[in-house]
Amino acid sequence: MPAASAPDFPADSPLAAEVLASPNHGERIGIGAPDMLVLHYTGMESTPEALDWLRSPERQVSAHYLVFEDGRIAQLVPEARRAWHAGAARWAGASDINSCSIGIEIANPGHAHGYPPFPAIQIEAVTALAKDILSRRPIPPDRVLAHSDVAPLRKDDPGEKFPWEVLHRAGVGHLVEEVPPSDGRFFMRGEHGQPVEALQAMLALYGYDVPVSGSYCAQTEAVVRAFQRHFRRARVDGIADVSTLQTLYRLSMSRPERPADEGAPFA
Repeated sequence: MPAASAPDFPADSPLAAEVLASPNHGERIGIGAPDMLVLHYTGMESTPEALDWLRSPERQVSAHYLVFEDGRIAQLVPEARRAWHAGAARWAGASDINSCSIGIEIANPGHAHGYPPFPAIQIEAVTALAKDILSRRPIPPDRVLAHSDVAPLRKDDPGEKFPWEVLHRAGVGHLVEEVPPSDGRFFMRGEHGQPVEALQAMLALYGYDVPVSGSYCAQTEAVVRAFQRHFRRARVDGIADVSTLQTLYRLSMSRPERPADEGAPFA
């Protein structure tokens, strides 16, 4: 399908090599300015196909930016507008993630099509773009998120091969050194009890949409897997082992402006 035609607009970022306007956007709802940055991969076999998809009125999807494999950056939607990139998603009680976020699509075919590594030049461009956005927008480090963080039951992107540590070293996002996997106690789907409730409470406190029920349900498993894809990438299996628990605790304790009286259920 040919790309949709739409009026051009001035690029918000000086790093955008071109504007490839998408018609798929609207007014932000109840939000003065975006305070979240969400990273995606395109998840399609070819980048031209993904670009057409993001600009097709029939598809009803878009993002603010697309970063190509060679590091080129195109802007598709003005940052002031509500791009349609997150879909049904939640974070920290917010259910309209599109209204409160800026979305960056990163060209990569994803898990369904071989999931190749992200080229270094592409990651360099994503990092530079994120830094530029953060210089202009009041986005806290712990609200630089993966699509899988805000939609863990539906999405895997940008996935465990995305090098979050590169962005973090440049001052983008919230990250801690992950605890290596090892033997020890773990929680998995079907288990119940107070330790599971404590795990859920800490995930929910960080922002994940998870019930604090004490039951390790399918949603809890999906949230743990999403957490691992972003913060404990050595093994992504949805099982809350010691490494996952300790990495989550480190992350929570190092969070900007966290409450000083938080407990330490996994210490």
